[in-house]
Amino acid sequence: MIEAMRGDVRGRLIDATMELAALRPWHEIEIRDIARRAEASLAEFRDHFPSKGAVLGAFAKRIDREVLEGAATVNAEDESPRDRLFDVLMRRVDALAPHKQALRNIFDAVRSEPLTLAALNGVAINSHRFMLQAAGIDVDGPLGAVKVQGTAIAFSRVLRVWLEEDDPDLARTMAVLDRELDKGARTLARVAEVRRFIAPFGELAAGLLGRRRPRRPVRTPRDWDGEDRRRARPIDDDPIAV
Repeated sequence: MIEAMRGDVRGRLIDATMELAALRPWHEIEIRDIARRAEASLAEFRDHFPSKGAVLGAFAKRIDREVLEGAATVNAEDESPRDRLFDVLMRRVDALAPHKQALRNIFDAVRSEPLTLAALNGVAINSHRFMLQAAGIDVDGPLGAVKVQGTAIAFSRVLRVWLEEDDPDLARTMAVLDRELDKGARTLARVAEVRRFIAPFGELAAGLLGRRRPRRPVRTPRDWDGEDRRRARPIDDDPIAV
């Protein structure tokens, strides 16, 4: 069943969610089912999560931690950043392996739901920001967001292959990851080149837009003619000014 009851409620709810997801279609799982399996109340579920989708975010954080705790063995100085990232992402695949059937059922259920996919992409971006850092790759600066989003997309493609692969050596998964990293490196190089090309135009535009336009004189009541003054009302009398 779930992990020993000595675990905290939050951990038990995550365990229960993934166990149920491995046994049943995702859309058939209700919050009360998760709470019952975790031997928790609905009130306790609500204390920790607003929805079962939020549990997936907590599950991703748990996987992040597992990968990051072992990242020290990955950061070999004699490896290239690309090779270090390959090792980190394969470590992530290994961490996900016990939950493979659950992930199959979840992805099958949400692949046609744009809003859910957008939410999961947000979770993936948070995770892969740390995966890149674990590989010693900078995520700040102008290209940081491109690196993080690109890695999230690449890993989602790797997962699709991994979920269908039965080979314990994961030959297809590693081949796809290798190809995606090469593709990402080429894309990043093109983006950097385009950015270098357009940088002078951006500076020019900033200079032009930075020039202040002459301010128009503000009209005061003394500038109004008598008719305007009679028609003017205090702003508090204006029904739109609330």
